[in-house]
Amino acid sequence: MDGSYRPNGSQRKAHTAEAHAQLNYIHGSQDVEQDMAAAPTTGQDVIGQVLGDFGIWQLRSVLIIFLCKLPAAWFMALIIFTAPELYPNEEYWCDTSVYSGMGNTSVSADQCSVLVAYGEGNFAMRQCQQFNYAHSFRSLIMEFDLVCLCDIFVAWSQYWHLFGMFVGGVVATRLMRVLSPRRVYISGIWGLIGCGTATGLVNDFSLHCSFRCLSAVCCCLMMTAGQVIFSDITAGKGRQSVLLLYDSFWSIGVILLPAIAAFAHSWRQIYVGITSLTFAFVLLLPWLPDSPRWLLQHAEPTAAVEHVQQLLQHAARINERSHRLTRDLGLQLELLSERLRTQPAPARWLELWHGHPQAKLHMLATHMALATFLISHMGLLLNIRSFGRDYLTPNTMAIGLAELIGCLLAVYLCLWHNFRKWQWAGGFCIVGGAVGCLCWFFNDVQMPEVYEIILWMFFAALPKVGVSCAQSMLIACMGECLPPQRRGTFAFSVVTWARVWLLSASFLTVLKQLNIALSLSTFCVLVILGGICTCCLRTPLEARPEQEYQPETQQQHKKVDNSYSTHL
Repeated sequence: MDGSYRPNGSQRKAHTAEAHAQLNYIHGSQDVEQDMAAAPTTGQDVIGQVLGDFGIWQLRSVLIIFLCKLPAAWFMALIIFTAPELYPNEEYWCDTSVYSGMGNTSVSADQCSVLVAYGEGNFAMRQCQQFNYAHSFRSLIMEFDLVCLCDIFVAWSQYWHLFGMFVGGVVATRLMRVLSPRRVYISGIWGLIGCGTATGLVNDFSLHCSFRCLSAVCCCLMMTAGQVIFSDITAGKGRQSVLLLYDSFWSIGVILLPAIAAFAHSWRQIYVGITSLTFAFVLLLPWLPDSPRWLLQHAEPTAAVEHVQQLLQHAARINERSHRLTRDLGLQLELLSERLRTQPAPARWLELWHGHPQAKLHMLATHMALATFLISHMGLLLNIRSFGRDYLTPNTMAIGLAELIGCLLAVYLCLWHNFRKWQWAGGFCIVGGAVGCLCWFFNDVQMPEVYEIILWMFFAALPKVGVSCAQSMLIACMGECLPPQRRGTFAFSVVTWARVWLLSASFLTVLKQLNIALSLSTFCVLVILGGICTCCLRTPLEARPEQEYQPETQQQHKKVDNSYSTHL
């Protein structure tokens, strides 16, 4: 089953019409002929006919792939628990013993600056170089003496994780030109186990940031390859629902993170804990399928057809669709392999800007929307550190629950309000961001601490729901207005552009040093901007209700532009 597949660029000779007639005569049954003719009628190839849109086999495979979102969320958000804020004079203070031979010393209130006296009338201000700690949890801040520039170094560490996600997306896309998605996924999970362990064991902050970056690359390898696999084995509403729910396991990972951190006494134990749980996922890899169409297009033809045939037979038995297996399945797979190898090259990036009068608007709106959503999605999560260390656990679980609600809301809108889904999602973001900006009116209001935290979390969670909804919808449906040959280039462009801007998310959280409301409202303004861009998107005309999409309108639409249309 797991044979070696070497990329093969050679084109197999096409079968002649006479050979087709002979083979059809040899295998000629009426059922086979109907199955062969079903592909152009239903729009499905032989793989789609055998697997169906969604079944038990796809469900098992999708759940295995979804698990990669758990360590991805843990490695991204663990900075919330590995670097909690410390209180000066209570949990740390400057060790002035190094200045004992220099006369009297005076330490600032934040324990970061030391005024050293040299004789009579001579003073010098020095930065404290060594600290004493009185906190039971050995944090990342204590390990590397970062208390005086805590927010800056936390943002710097998080920057390298986000940079790793950007690099990982590009590397995964390039790797899948020569390696199958399953192998890229397996490489990512083994690399994550190695890099995650090293991140928790190093004794140098620069090495720590480097391994955080490599861990993020491995997470992105798994997420990107996993999405390619389940997009290939599902179809129709099943594929759309799976894409929409992909981020739900990220939210579950955020909810579970406080439980993992609760049993740790140091930041190193948190890394060991999440890496150990990731190792458990390796046991499920034998049940992880490969992308059948990728194998037919890139692997050695004979081995690929044999492997895909076995995969389809196994999946058909589990899905109780064995009646869809024809006696000339191998021949149909060979024909599909030839068609995939000779299909046109993907569209170039510049071609995405042409083809329809509103194609430029679609490009700009989608790029801007996903960029603002990714920044606010990560920023709103990391910003909960501003609401106090004592409430990190409930706040993290609440923000994760808000993300999960947003994913479920996206599924509801796509299934029951598909034609106006972009306007609904954009409207939720605009309303949520506007409500979040109201935090300025409560910035100086005196109230009990518990009520204050609940109020701040309300202002953060409401835009978080809108962001999660619109972001899931964008990732799942942003290519629905484009022809198939342009969707891959379009998705790569949008996601890569968004991840470049995502690098700023960690530094925007530093605005809390000026004012907590400033950092929160900054992300809320981004949510509003993303909502406005989302409202500019349109659903294809085929998704309109029947009373709005009459046959006459359809014929007119086809006459207007038959080669390319974004349906905007």
